Amino acid sequence: MRLRNIPGADDVIQKHPIAIKQEKEWKGKWNQLFGNHSPIHIEIGMGKGQFILTLAKQNPEINYIGIERYSSVLLRALEKFDTEEFCELTNVRFICMDAMELPEVFDKEEVEKIYLNFSDPWPKARHSRRRLTSTRFLEQYDKVLHRDGVVEFKTDNRLLFEFSLEQVEEAGWQLLGSTFDLHHDEVMNVGNIMTEYEEKFSSMGNPIHKLIAKRIF
Repeated sequence: MRLRNIPGADDVIQKHPIAIKQEKEWKGKWNQLFGNHSPIHIEIGMGKGQFILTLAKQNPEINYIGIERYSSVLLRALEKFDTEEFCELTNVRFICMDAMELPEVFDKEEVEKIYLNFSDPWPKARHSRRRLTSTRFLEQYDKVLHRDGVVEFKTDNRLLFEFSLEQVEEAGWQLLGSTFDLHHDEVMNVGNIMTEYEEKFSSMGNPIHKLIAKRIF
């Protein structure tokens, strides 16, 4: 994926109080940063931040960390945080990093939930290991998730979703739930918060797919 570079984005990120700069120094100590012992939920590839900021506003008893690889995208999430609707939230932080580094940033069982929303499908077969639902990434999630922790994944890409279902099984994880049409699933759609992409794709008539998975002990 290629994204347009935004001049000055890195400077804004460096100066913004909710953007964590030395994230690896907080491994095993995120409760100290937040000043409480609330559970930690993370979103990998948070985009412009609508999903995680809405969650943080609705659930002040949970700490949220949004992870985004691209500074130009993270900048947009910071801009959204700075709006009147979200600027007073104290239970959310952002990190600019690669998801493969999760075990260097979070300790074992430090994370209780991981959200993956409309991740890059990397359609070419030779790039399949880059998909955030590949067994390669599931191994990284396994190193930081709480024993009862789960991964929730949404996409409108059916081929990616089918690939993800296969990867969950191959990794030896337990599929807790799945649907090929989230917005018409009376059970799995309860409490659903839509991302920017979800609003766009569903308005075009594209069905949204979702799965929830956890490790088997």
